[in-house]
Amino acid sequence: MVSIRPAVVGWLRDRMPERKFLKADVVAAIPGAISSVPDGMASGVLAGVSPVHGLYASFAGPLFGGMQTSTKLMVVTTTSASALAAGSALAEVPEADRSDALILLTLVAGLVMIAAALLRLGRYTRFVSHSVMTGFLTGIAVNIMFGQIADFTGASASGSVAIAKAFDVITNPTRIDLASLVTGVLALLLLVGLARTRLALFSALIALVVPCLVVIGFGLDGVARVADVGAIPTGIPLPQIPDLGLLSPSLIGGGLAVAAIVLVQGAGVAEAAPNRDGTRSRTNQDFSAQGIGNIGSALFGGMPVGGSVGQTALNETAGARSRWAAVLSGVWMLIILVVFSGLVGKVPMPTLAAVLIFAAVGSIRPAQITSILRSGPSSIIALVTTFLATLLLPVTAAVGIGVALSLLLQLNQEAVDLKVVRLVPADGGGLGEEAAPKMLRSREVVVLDVYGSLFYAGAKTLQVRLPDPGEAESPEVVLRLRGRTTLGATFFKVIADYSAKLDRRGGRLYLSGLTPEALAYWDQERLDSQGVILETFEATSRLGESTLSAFEAAERRLVRKI
Repeated sequence: MVSIRPAVVGWLRDRMPERKFLKADVVAAIPGAISSVPDGMASGVLAGVSPVHGLYASFAGPLFGGMQTSTKLMVVTTTSASALAAGSALAEVPEADRSDALILLTLVAGLVMIAAALLRLGRYTRFVSHSVMTGFLTGIAVNIMFGQIADFTGASASGSVAIAKAFDVITNPTRIDLASLVTGVLALLLLVGLARTRLALFSALIALVVPCLVVIGFGLDGVARVADVGAIPTGIPLPQIPDLGLLSPSLIGGGLAVAAIVLVQGAGVAEAAPNRDGTRSRTNQDFSAQGIGNIGSALFGGMPVGGSVGQTALNETAGARSRWAAVLSGVWMLIILVVFSGLVGKVPMPTLAAVLIFAAVGSIRPAQITSILRSGPSSIIALVTTFLATLLLPVTAAVGIGVALSLLLQLNQEAVDLKVVRLVPADGGGLGEEAAPKMLRSREVVVLDVYGSLFYAGAKTLQVRLPDPGEAESPEVVLRLRGRTTLGATFFKVIADYSAKLDRRGGRLYLSGLTPEALAYWDQERLDSQGVILETFEATSRLGESTLSAFEAAERRLVRKI
């Protein structure tokens, strides 16, 4: 109990608001809360549920998640990618159960994120390549644009994926409702026109209010409203227990997909918004923060949340100084919900579609895409494959393909990016490098060094690139392994086979620069049990010393054989 108390006191002290920053954070939180109104509503529409779930998530995510983030300006709120993934996971759920299923999905995603933090899985986010993530996010953006065409034009649409629905609307223009189209275009023009003005922070809200007034003023009753999608409750949202009876394998799979998207995006937010006080962000702590934000969102009837690049950037622009700017944006959002909930249902659906289309277009990064397309075949394959999978398949399947593709690219890179060189004495002392020989020569000592991974695929590549003993007599090979901490079973098999080849020609293999851990693995008992004949040399604090010792041992062996 004594050891726990200082940790709790330290946690509380770190999270208490600082008086010198409090005023700036209170003010900075207001634009974030205001912009969360259209963003939250649009996220609910994107997930195929009532916009109220997005609104509830927009107050609960920052309020609960903001207290735990190590990236202090990170805003944990709704994101387009997580909303689209949630909508994809709920596609087969009956409409009557969709809202309850969404809340349960959010809870599952939150629990997965906390489990990921406890298992310290943060380091694995770096295995999702930049090409794969860019392809996925670009596909998400294009999906959003296509998916909102029907609401933007007030037309009915059919199709299994967003691009099919958009094509159905475009090829049947008679379905388009002119009043809805005009409303959507007006909102889009306001968003574009205000983007580079002083009102940019409030452009999304203005793009909701002005078309709403036009629709009400001209009596355009044919334009769909938010209230048509679902009733907007009034008052303070109360905690609720998710309906566990709706839990299913597909819902769990959807929760895993949402968690994967949120965690990778959150890692990107930490890179884009480093802490101003110089402290480093801790990925696993941010994982837990986003998990807590999702659990809080689920308890108050919200949808999935995660670290938002756009909202975090807005937080910084508005002058936020600490984590309390994000937390207070949740408080302001709650106040807005209580005071203005009656007006939310009057917002025209085409304006929300315009907000989503504008945000989606803005999230596409042509410079990044161009850079990847110039980076070589593997990067192009990763980008295009993930983009097409996101465009044509359910988001959960696209996430799985993206993760698998990242792992395959990593293994391929490890296999290809391996180089074997020969170390030779250089003029004036020291060692130089030259290309490793293809074939070994009789009674010659060859010292080799390896660049690249020796794990699994890399070990297989090493097997191909080691010099062939051929018909050489008494070839001696020293393989330098300094700094290698992990030498797995595949590498052991490769070395065992190569040492056997050398032994058949009267030669020997020497491993130098081994760490104590590796040396323990390559003990004599293991070597004898496997019939492996080689000599090992432990690394010392002096570079090259163990390799020189191995070289001298090889020369002494050749002398004894004369």
